[in-house]
Amino acid sequence: MKKESKALQLFQSLVGKTLDQTPSAAGNWLAGTLKEVSEKHIKVAYTVRAEMCNPAKILHGGIASLMLDDVIGMGNFVAGSEYLMTSINLNVDFLSASQIGEVLEVSAELIRSGSNLNHWEAVIQKDSGKIVAKASSNMIKTHVKLSDLGF
Repeated sequence: MKKESKALQLFQSLVGKTLDQTPSAAGNWLAGTLKEVSEKHIKVAYTVRAEMCNPAKILHGGIASLMLDDVIGMGNFVAGSEYLMTSINLNVDFLSASQIGEVLEVSAELIRSGSNLNHWEAVIQKDSGKIVAKASSNMIKTHVKLSDLGF
């Protein structure tokens, strides 16, 4: 059986807590609540706030993209790579609107893990199950070791 990474152990200790003390300042501003985490899956809940909305008072596409990208990034962080990985693309489809006060769940799945590239898919869903947005992203390995960054 594979030993769990320190990053995964850390995130498992955060299940049920607000993610406002992570290395991602933008992610901390989102202030999501970690619901589930494993080496290949992560789920975070967010409440749509007024400052997350466009002038029409619906969730801004840029904020939805940030939610998707940040959850994929957290998922990739706990996936067990020795090296920092960074997004090389983020493809987002916006499928329905979300209003102030709605709770959204963002879940991400590791679809393929390679020696240099990880492929993720993610979705934002309302409590009703309606999909707000979906995304895919490729993360590429850098030459920076996570241990050199203090992780």
